[in-house]
Amino acid sequence: MRFNPVSTLLALPLLAAADTPDYQAQFQEYLGQAQGYYEKLASKIPSPNKFDPVAAAAAKAGANKIDLIGLHNWKDVLYEPVTPGSTIPEEWWVLITGGNKTCLGHCGKVEAAFNETAAKFATEPNSPYMALLNCDNQPVLCNAWSSPVGALWIFEMLPEPSPINIFTKRLNLTTTTSDDLIQLQKDGYRNVANEHDGIFHPFNGFFAQNGLSVPVGYLLWAFGLLPSWAFMILMSLFSRSMM
Repeated sequence: MRFNPVSTLLALPLLAAADTPDYQAQFQEYLGQAQGYYEKLASKIPSPNKFDPVAAAAAKAGANKIDLIGLHNWKDVLYEPVTPGSTIPEEWWVLITGGNKTCLGHCGKVEAAFNETAAKFATEPNSPYMALLNCDNQPVLCNAWSSPVGALWIFEMLPEPSPINIFTKRLNLTTTTSDDLIQLQKDGYRNVANEHDGIFHPFNGFFAQNGLSVPVGYLLWAFGLLPSWAFMILMSLFSRSMM
């Protein structure tokens, strides 16, 4: 999984405060104040996220039965088939894809293979639910998850507030076919995928547990817009102020 150095700088002071019992109450107070400032600021910033509800409804109602997820609906979509009190997880396959901005136009083939696989799964019982996350259209959510394009995220969804297991696997953008994905399901994804347990975990991670995922997503998205020279100037000013 991608790990941005900027996210490391953001995470270190937060983790230090959270892991120190003597400062836990003070940290929560500052956290509440920061969230309040963020909500006021976010309400004035134009959203970079794009979502077409008509296209999403058509994709879900189509033969492939694919959900399109975004910052506003991803959690509701993933929890939708989960039955209260269930102990057997509902399996979701989410392809992290993109267009010219985030995938440089190279995600078309793997996305086509994913759509073809979804069409096959739609006719089989006990098959995974399928969804797409397009990082061109949903940059904040992709940054909040620290999710690289061309990756398959497999969620094992249980009723709230149960911890959620997530397994990730990078897919080859040029060679992956529907047969490969079908075989992955037959062989068992746990044998080849990596379990996600980092601070960016959408459910169990530090940022999610403290309500910071979306603010961090916006911060990382904003940093991504900066040219390298501007970032170096900011880092220089920050290091001088620290000294």
